[in-house]
Amino acid sequence: MTRHPLSVTIIARDAAGQIGPCLDSVAFADEILVVDSGSRDATPELAAARGARVLHQAWLGYGPQKQFAAQAATHDWVLSIDADERVTPQLMTAIEKALVAPTAAGFEMARRNRFLGRWLAHGEGYPDWSLRLFDRRRARWSEDAVHEKVICDGPVSRLAGDLLHESCETLAGYLEKQNHYTSLQAEALYQAGRRATWGLLLASPLMRFVKFYLLRAGFLDGLPGLVHIGIGCMNSFVKYAKLLELQGKGKP
Repeated sequence: MTRHPLSVTIIARDAAGQIGPCLDSVAFADEILVVDSGSRDATPELAAARGARVLHQAWLGYGPQKQFAAQAATHDWVLSIDADERVTPQLMTAIEKALVAPTAAGFEMARRNRFLGRWLAHGEGYPDWSLRLFDRRRARWSEDAVHEKVICDGPVSRLAGDLLHESCETLAGYLEKQNHYTSLQAEALYQAGRRATWGLLLASPLMRFVKFYLLRAGFLDGLPGLVHIGIGCMNSFVKYAKLLELQGKGKP
């Protein structure tokens, strides 16, 4: 049985050490489109050598950049992944089957994170359900500067199989990225009219710890699980601390 044609879109910058395995995992697609935002390494050349179509687009922000890629794709069914992600064979089979006669406008998949050398199986690390396969005629990426998401005009289903997130960054690099993300989140909350309180500053990390480390058994992932949720709790605290700082400055 034939399926709907599929475009895979990948936004990338300086991903030469990751892009090869990523592209190999989606070789089943009818088109692979890499949107590069100004790599200083060989990312565009490596992607082109593996048969991907490569476009350059200056950085627009996470949501707008991914929406640009979706609109530039050749086919209406789009699978959006990052350069440090891999589609497993089980997920590939599920995608192929779903596109024979799609029953939804979008499909979520379980994203599994590798952290401190361990594939997380609980807490925030798994299953990190992510909507990545969608019909662009009925879905679009949000314009969020960080933690962007696909907004679907129609039903959403789930697929079997994992999307592996195998980041090669160091813990120092991970923390640097989280610091940047919390700044973007605080700014977005402030512009949306949200305000932080001392109660929220203290309660948010505690609630996050209880939810993911205790109720969702993050403790079963050992020390990597503890560090992962610890940083997540810190992010909650820092995000609202930065929002309080913006409130104190009365930033317009």
